[in-house]
Amino acid sequence: MMSAPRTTGAPRLRSAGLRYTLVACAVLVIAVLLALGTWQVQRLQWKLALIERVDARVHAEPVPAPGPQDWARVSAETDEYRHVFLTGRLLPEYSTKAQATTERGPGYWLLTPLCQADGSMVIINRGFLPLDAAATLEASLNATVPAGTDACAAAALAGRAPVRLNGLLRISEVGKGPLGLRSNDPAQNRWYARDVHAIAAARGLQTARVAPYFVDADAGQYVADLDQAARPFGGMTVISFPNNHLVYALTWYALAAMMAAALAWVIRDERRRAGK
Repeated sequence: MMSAPRTTGAPRLRSAGLRYTLVACAVLVIAVLLALGTWQVQRLQWKLALIERVDARVHAEPVPAPGPQDWARVSAETDEYRHVFLTGRLLPEYSTKAQATTERGPGYWLLTPLCQADGSMVIINRGFLPLDAAATLEASLNATVPAGTDACAAAALAGRAPVRLNGLLRISEVGKGPLGLRSNDPAQNRWYARDVHAIAAARGLQTARVAPYFVDADAGQYVADLDQAARPFGGMTVISFPNNHLVYALTWYALAAMMAAALAWVIRDERRRAGK
């Protein structure tokens, strides 16, 4: 027997159930893409408001740094990059170097405790030290407070003069350093993240008296205790907020539009075939 000849016309139409399922899936994908685009628009508005708030804080007149009674309420949302001032005695012998890379090249941040009149302490990032300048300070840094000694009281008895410092409040860095590549190693005195309580503990300071933030000193701050060749460069805080939300929003909306166009074409094609 001879086999029936093959049909050369259009392929058989898909079942109605399958068509409805595909359409529903496509509509769901479009809805998700639109939601992602809208979320990115909301993130864009939030980021622009954040940038505006931070810019206002940075350029405002300095206000008193939060005291111990306010430490529990200090947060990145409300206080990061606030322009503040402090008055107290520096403890340069208990300074710590934290590795840094800046526009001036590789080097260190010089972190020095400052004792305030109420006995509380704030770690001051006095600025950036290039490698050669840091080498000249190596022998005079990283001292540990002797057991049973009040470093602040000792500085006052020694007649160390109080100084006033202005700078930007920064929330303590916990964990790894920049880019999350390396962790602090207190035992080897290697510091990458500016974790104020870990640094204070390594220097033998009473961590309960240390603020949960540090202050990036403005340029031209008090440096009389340091030789000219070893003076850090202050005012080098980098304030940068990546803001790609508009690009992301346009991408999601474009994908949604492409999916909608493809769905419309498929529906039109199915209707055309059904009409034959």
